[in-house]
Amino acid sequence: MAWTLDQLNAATPAQALDALDGVYEHSPWIAEQALAQRPFRSLAHLKHAMAHAVRTASTDAQLGLIRAHPELAGKAMVAKNLTAESTNEQSKAGLTQCTPEEFARIQQLNAAYNARFGFPFILAVRGPRGAGLNKQQIIDTFARRLDNHPEFEVAEALRNIHRIAEIRLNDKFSAEPLLGNDVWDWHEKLAEHSDPGFAEKGQLTVTYLTDAHRACAQRISHWMRDCGFDEVEVDAVGNVVGRYRAATPGAKYLMTGSHYDTVRNGGKYDGRLGIFVPMACVRELHRAGRRLPFGIEVIAFAEEEGQRYKATFLGSGALIGHFNPAWLDQKDADGVTMRAAMQHAGLCIDDIARLQRDPAQYLGFIEVHIEQGPVLNELDLPLGVVTSINGGVRFVGEMIGTASHAGTTPMDRRRDAAVAVAELALYVEQRAAQDGDSVGTIGLLNVPGGSINVVPGRCQFSLDLRAPTDPQRDALVRDVLDHLGQIAARRGLRYTLEESMRAAAAPSAPALQHHWERAVDHLGVPVFRMPSGAGHDAMKLHEIMPQAMLFVRGENSGISHNPLESTTNNDMQLAVDAFTQVLHQLAEETHP
Repeated sequence: MAWTLDQLNAATPAQALDALDGVYEHSPWIAEQALAQRPFRSLAHLKHAMAHAVRTASTDAQLGLIRAHPELAGKAMVAKNLTAESTNEQSKAGLTQCTPEEFARIQQLNAAYNARFGFPFILAVRGPRGAGLNKQQIIDTFARRLDNHPEFEVAEALRNIHRIAEIRLNDKFSAEPLLGNDVWDWHEKLAEHSDPGFAEKGQLTVTYLTDAHRACAQRISHWMRDCGFDEVEVDAVGNVVGRYRAATPGAKYLMTGSHYDTVRNGGKYDGRLGIFVPMACVRELHRAGRRLPFGIEVIAFAEEEGQRYKATFLGSGALIGHFNPAWLDQKDADGVTMRAAMQHAGLCIDDIARLQRDPAQYLGFIEVHIEQGPVLNELDLPLGVVTSINGGVRFVGEMIGTASHAGTTPMDRRRDAAVAVAELALYVEQRAAQDGDSVGTIGLLNVPGGSINVVPGRCQFSLDLRAPTDPQRDALVRDVLDHLGQIAARRGLRYTLEESMRAAAAPSAPALQHHWERAVDHLGVPVFRMPSGAGHDAMKLHEIMPQAMLFVRGENSGISHNPLESTTNNDMQLAVDAFTQVLHQLAEETHP
């Protein structure tokens, strides 16, 4: 019999504990602690309360929870001693029907994993969609996680335990994330399109105006029409624009969306989540025959990543009048100019200037995006409200010393360019950490013509410095450049440095940020505020209208720009629910 939250809230402690039995394997203490927070406002509230009990428990209690789980396809499964929940999960993943070769491989991995970490391998085998991973996916994940650091792997095991618990709670309360499933399925279908050279390897790469890119635009267009958008078009730069009209003519629009291009060998959710979440919301409005006091404009931006041409934010930039005609003469790696690519795609270059939006016609811009980082995962939170998109400055430079013999040059006579850059990297790490939310990276470090027995005379390097506000960013830049000068002077070196990019911080508009906060609170999960370290299309729209973003937790410690990028149908459902709440709030305060 399925439970309801009202029944759980009204039950005696013993009844409630019995209702949650088996959610966390052989660990009733978790439910016991979580139940102290009754009444639960939502199933998401209950899930967070149980995860919080684990997160605040001692290390011994956490390890005890991990060790309470059976091995995958292990002795307990063979002996049929698994709990009903574990039997169901391992069966759905096909682990009860392993071939002898698959079983032997899993046993080998089990032995290696236990020897390395001292606890069993834990994996939510029903996966991010809840329908079950296949055996090869399980084996591949098993082998990959053997290389993790032990502390990281403890956290990864607990994250998977929480996902197992979430699915079990869904079953107990007959909660099916139907809209989250649809959003998840859209991502999977769109990921069928990938550029040549990557598609053959099973990798996802969609760069500006390739065949795969244009196929994505066509598919998004069709889905938008199916969802009930009144107008759908591919504009002059390849953005897919869907408009759902307001209840009355002449009303303002709420703009939303994100990008559908990807980095090379990237993930399925970066950008695309911000297209599909509002599409699902519009579809539900259309199904209900409902119009709002404002229109909704969902834009799938054609380009944000700058992979084929050096023109990042091309899609959203065109909407604010920031398309640079000089970009048209840029050539890709095959010598194809952007102009030629646009003409081949049937885009009308002369219409690009007409894409610029009048901010007076809009309530603002909101964007949903996968977090692309580990913070929400570490806090066991499905959603985060963005307070600001970090401003950043990038430099490319070269430290210049003297190349000399590694064996005959005394340590106190060296002019080692690479060591100087290494010293700078350590300072950047230390200085950025002083601000909390600032970050600094030397991502490129190259010794031209380097040799194992030569003291480096030259070292090329990059600098990427970011912070939530421009004054904080500028202070970081000033200190790092001052220290760079000190390092060079002290070591008798010289250097060149060129600024290659400068982007202003984009603080969230207080009113729109508050709408996201109210929406998250309405779902019964804690409101967590955080800056965005990555750039987003919202940064460009920020230049002409108010904007605010919502982050959605990513799996695999929030990794992004990577095939392991993922999120779950439940977190997608919460994002759709939060977006719907924002629409309701705006409708209450907006008059036709």
